[in-house]
Amino acid sequence: MGKLIGKENLLEGGDRGGLYKRGTGLDCTHTAQTVPDIQICESLWETDQTTKPKGRQTNWATMETEMKTQTAAEQMTDRDLSEQIKKVTRESHVRAENTELMLSFQRGQVSLAQYKLLLCSLYAIYQALEEELDKNSNHAGVAPIYFPTELARLESIEKDLEYFYGQDWRDKIVVPAATKRYCHRLRQIGQENPAFLVAHAYTRYLGDLSGGQVLGRIAQKSMGLKGNEGLSFFAFPGVSSPNLFKQLYRSRMNSVELTEEERNGVLEEAVRAFEFNIQVFDDLQTMLKLQNDSTLSKPVKTLQVPGTITNTFPLLRLVLGFFVAVTAVSMGVYAF
Repeated sequence: MGKLIGKENLLEGGDRGGLYKRGTGLDCTHTAQTVPDIQICESLWETDQTTKPKGRQTNWATMETEMKTQTAAEQMTDRDLSEQIKKVTRESHVRAENTELMLSFQRGQVSLAQYKLLLCSLYAIYQALEEELDKNSNHAGVAPIYFPTELARLESIEKDLEYFYGQDWRDKIVVPAATKRYCHRLRQIGQENPAFLVAHAYTRYLGDLSGGQVLGRIAQKSMGLKGNEGLSFFAFPGVSSPNLFKQLYRSRMNSVELTEEERNGVLEEAVRAFEFNIQVFDDLQTMLKLQNDSTLSKPVKTLQVPGTITNTFPLLRLVLGFFVAVTAVSMGVYAF
């Protein structure tokens, strides 16, 4: 196996076809804190490669071979931050999966209206999260889990919003109050406690990466979309093996050095992150219902028929009533 490439070359892209850019969290020097990182780096950047990787694609097949050599104890312990987050958020995770919005996805019944409103909130959330991660990319608690090339979602969401709303989508999107509170919290910890961002990044990115492919297919079928247009959010072109990347991500999370107080703060923030997401999902459903109610309650113009005529012709009165009812239903269906 070839020698490790120095970190200074890696940060500038070296001669590896730009696999990773500055701040992606991989330390490929001999002083890397975890054995998995060294093994992964050796696998990803061998000096005797005969073909240069295209774009930012990673040699995940080689990486899989290296990671399988680790014992279960090396990969997972009760003190690992990733395992602790999974444990403290288990109940919240179940509640999030049982919100009306997520149940619609699971049943394959997500509507275009639901999806468009969800994209609007995701845009605001990821804008706040990724801007704060960028600002704090060199922070000791953020650098290890900073993978903008592989995970960043903002540009993908913008592409989807333009597909559904048109080029002036920024003037049309709306977000509920819960989304604004979520964004405010992300901005706050980005300024005051950057290490807490790991809880939100883990919750959002690994959640999207875990269910992205399945949810994307469900959304495509439910909304009758052709091809992948409008579904860029679910695609991670920089990650060819989600399962292996998640192992790498957890390994980097677990390498973050935290005091006991900081660790407890991150765990509390992870629970808070799930609660924010639950509130966002619930608010989106409420907003959707209000929009539907507003559409159905629009006044319908009716024909004014003299009372003497309707009194004289009850059949005519019945026909006119049926006509008004059909008109109201038709407007409710097509005005949305």
